[in-house]
Amino acid sequence: MERRDKINYYLDLAEVVAKRSTCLRRHYGAVIVKNDEVISTGYVGAPRGRVNCTDRGTCVREALQIPRGERYELCRSVHAEQNAIISASRDKMIGGTMYLAGYDAKTGDYIAQSNSCSLCKKMIINAGIEKVIVRDNKDEYREVLVQDWIDNDESLEGKRGY
Repeated sequence: MERRDKINYYLDLAEVVAKRSTCLRRHYGAVIVKNDEVISTGYVGAPRGRVNCTDRGTCVREALQIPRGERYELCRSVHAEQNAIISASRDKMIGGTMYLAGYDAKTGDYIAQSNSCSLCKKMIINAGIEKVIVRDNKDEYREVLVQDWIDNDESLEGKRGY
């Protein structure tokens, strides 16, 4: 058996973390790594103590037919990136890499060209994370330098995330 490359190994971990997601639309997992050490993980789910969408059996954004990337304030969930960031201390995240894997909750298909939403991007920037690696399929991924998000400020253009 061939040994899995390191990047896909961490993306595989993120995919396993995503299995804890409680969103009815998207299952994402995030893993923050620095110096080959896992710093923290996070998945999509309601804030602690609140009822999850999977338990409620309904998604407000889905019921209102809100497109991907819009009206996140109506969402009950905290994103995977946010949960990973709030579970780690900043000094451990500075210069680290976030691995992000996500799939459609209904079909199990990977999300094509997924990207962090604008709020998650701001949190990733402030956390000091240097790079985000996003899984496109089981073996392919994209590497995004966080500095590119800083240099190409999407808030001035109105672009959307996942």
